[in-house]
Amino acid sequence: MKAAAEPGAGPVPLLGAGSVSLAVSSSLNAFRAHKRYSTGLTIAEFKCKLELVVGSPASCMDLELFSATEEPLGRLDCDEALLGSYPVADGCRVHVIDRSGARIGEYEDVSQVEKYEMADSDYERRPESLRSFLRQRHWGRYDTEGMQHQAAEQQQRRAQEAALAAALPLGARCQVRVPGQPCKRATIMYVGQTDFKPGYWVGVRYDEPLGKHDGSVGGRRYFECQPKYGAFVKPQSVTPGDFPEEDDGLEDEL
Repeated sequence: MKAAAEPGAGPVPLLGAGSVSLAVSSSLNAFRAHKRYSTGLTIAEFKCKLELVVGSPASCMDLELFSATEEPLGRLDCDEALLGSYPVADGCRVHVIDRSGARIGEYEDVSQVEKYEMADSDYERRPESLRSFLRQRHWGRYDTEGMQHQAAEQQQRRAQEAALAAALPLGARCQVRVPGQPCKRATIMYVGQTDFKPGYWVGVRYDEPLGKHDGSVGGRRYFECQPKYGAFVKPQSVTPGDFPEEDDGLEDEL
């Protein structure tokens, strides 16, 4: 047990060494750290450990001790005294006052930290870099054969898409099947490439307001239709044919 101490009192005799969990705050930043420290540390040693937490030089620290309920318990002002000789307990807070002249938030502003930048030519020569690792294993952009295969597949898909698009006549009726959506009937209003995405696209006017726009996308008008009736789909989703408009069942009864 430790002898009782009044707030503001100096160190008291230490009867046993252990460890204590403390909150650490600083006059230079807003965050708080929670760490466990040995009560057998001298205050000088304790300050050195606090350097790594708050960034202040140990020689420029004043330490204030607060209870778990934020009652002031005095200063840790004797460098030769042991931490456990003060009335520290789990949940207490040690507040570090920086006397180095540093500005508030200085140790949190990473924009002020000088950054090292390596020239690309120097990085290219490093044998242990990620670039060297990928090159040695022929992965990613260094997989020449794989890249060529991907390019050939992409070219083939574009050719197939262009052929499908060429077979879709403007003004034709069609059925649109987009994965994950119900089948819709529409009229083909536009076939070709667009400004908003690469490849071939088919602009359709749905029979019902199931679309996204009025035929205009990104400030460019591709075709005319009522708002919410227009949409763009890929050629493989469009089947042209004799698809009359569906009867909505609202005709007058005879």
